[in-house]
Amino acid sequence: MKIAVRYYTETGNTKRLAEAIAKELGVKALDISEPITEPVDILFLGNSYYAFSIAPEVAKYINSLDKNMVGEIVNFGSAAMLNSTLKKVKKEAKKVGIAVSDKEFHCKGEFKGVHKGRPNEEDLENAAKFASDFLKEIKK
Repeated sequence: MKIAVRYYTETGNTKRLAEAIAKELGVKALDISEPITEPVDILFLGNSYYAFSIAPEVAKYINSLDKNMVGEIVNFGSAAMLNSTLKKVKKEAKKVGIAVSDKEFHCKGEFKGVHKGRPNEEDLENAAKFASDFLKEIKK
């Protein structure tokens, strides 16, 4: 099974989650500026809320994906105030015909002193465990 991890971050929080997931899965975490150049079964995509939506860069990235190169997107991220970006990611992915798993990882992220120190080590461990468990479950 081919796996890729891509992320977008403005604070570094999502990058830390991406690196924990990638390390667990034995792949590299790359910024969304790095295109998917070979087919992957699962794309773990990290992002967060910025001004009550996903960043325009994330929407543009999703819309640039080729449905023949990405089997399914698995969403993950962090945010200080709002929760999941899953609905926004699904909306963009639907435009290009790529499925998005209903399962995702989300935790609090520090922003301007709110949720100081998050994601913390426990969050990083939980993100890695989520990714590992996700793959084990789909292999059943």
